[in-house]
Amino acid sequence: MKKIHIKKGDMVYVNAGNDKGKTGKVLTVIPADDRAIVEGINMVSKHTKPNSKQPQGGILKQEAGIHISNLQLVDPSSKDAKGNPVPTRVGYKFVDGKKIRYAKKSGEEIK
Repeated sequence: MKKIHIKKGDMVYVNAGNDKGKTGKVLTVIPADDRAIVEGINMVSKHTKPNSKQPQGGILKQEAGIHISNLQLVDPSSKDAKGNPVPTRVGYKFVDGKKIRYAKKSGEEIK
């Protein structure tokens, strides 16, 4: 099993690629490919044939996977001077026998 620092439902910051600087919520994590699907990030056009769900068919916009090395977790408590979320690295520690994730920038636990 590969070590992945993000989980479904986390808010992440994109630090590389066409969507650099944007933030979004993780919809799915794909550990086998080291990728994640993030809401509103890496949108692609998918051409679909007409079917029962889409009687017209046509071109749909949907999110594609982005490599997890291009994502950073957003610190839950910190904001910069403009009020934008601050990306942080993730640390792990044991509290009462449970392994928890915490933001290295603020030291706050990540839920």
